[in-house]
Amino acid sequence: MKVFVTGVEGYIGSLLAPLLMQHGHDVVGTDTGFYRDGWLYSDSKTGSCFPRFINCDLRNLTEADLSGYDAVIHMAELSNDPLGQNNPALTHRINHAGSVNLAKNAKRAGVSRFIYTSSCSVYGLGSGDFLTEQSPVNPQTAYAECKALVEKDVGQLADDNFSPVFLRNSTAYGGSPRMRFDIVLNNLAGLAWTSKKIAMTSDGTPWRPLVHVMDICTAIRCALEAPRDNIHNQIFNVGDNAANYRVREIAEIVAAEFPGCELSIGSSAGDNRSYRVSFDKIHNQLPGFNCAWDAKKGAAQLHEIFSRIAMDQSGFDFRAFTRLKQLKHLIATQQIDDEFFWRY
Repeated sequence: MKVFVTGVEGYIGSLLAPLLMQHGHDVVGTDTGFYRDGWLYSDSKTGSCFPRFINCDLRNLTEADLSGYDAVIHMAELSNDPLGQNNPALTHRINHAGSVNLAKNAKRAGVSRFIYTSSCSVYGLGSGDFLTEQSPVNPQTAYAECKALVEKDVGQLADDNFSPVFLRNSTAYGGSPRMRFDIVLNNLAGLAWTSKKIAMTSDGTPWRPLVHVMDICTAIRCALEAPRDNIHNQIFNVGDNAANYRVREIAEIVAAEFPGCELSIGSSAGDNRSYRVSFDKIHNQLPGFNCAWDAKKGAAQLHEIFSRIAMDQSGFDFRAFTRLKQLKHLIATQQIDDEFFWRY
């Protein structure tokens, strides 16, 4: 298939594009390049090929840009809750309005499949039960609100010639050249490696489903290749039932992987988001999908990467590996304007 990928230089995209090309797809990618300063390591196994590339903001993509493609995979948004809360109105203009406009342009251009990377964060404050794709959403942040709104609005575009599919990813973790240290397991692993200390301020009781970044890539590939009837206007939670962890369990797994790491648990509730998610649907309905990773394997992978590249404190703290820190740098140095467009 001829595939257009937004966010191709990101944490997921830098792994996804080579995977799709290895499976025979013709891939063209686009990205704003906000995080181009950050490249943690190289790996010939996952980065042996790179797609043709268009440097373009999501909001500037036109119907003509998308003409001739079989599918669009959309990942280019302001990602994660702290970044979204920094400017909720702008987050809505980019993540919600920008994504819906992209889907409309894709439909007008004759694209038949639109894969949107949503998030389990739409569940927000969940009950004690396992949440399914039919459970009510309860977003707690601008980022999560936008995910839920895009699902609703783009879902209304579905017809016989246009098939959107929504992948509600669990909290991601694992190694990527375009690394992120602002997500929980990766951050804890970085702390364990650089300081040999994990000091949690919360009691770690909230539930959080995790999924490895390569398992997300597998889910996207499977959604791209599945029969239309399996994915047409469907929502899938992406992960595995066994990968619903309490935050303190994640910390314990990471601490055990890094010898000499001291772990302390706080007493406050901290982050109020807590949800356990059912992943039965994706395993039953999406052909070929299976999670190859768990938190223990992911922590070991990060340990191997940190050791291989001799990552030091400055590498861990580098701004480009934390979304909000990097964008604040681009604003402070007047490289992007208040609407997050490049000035030059």
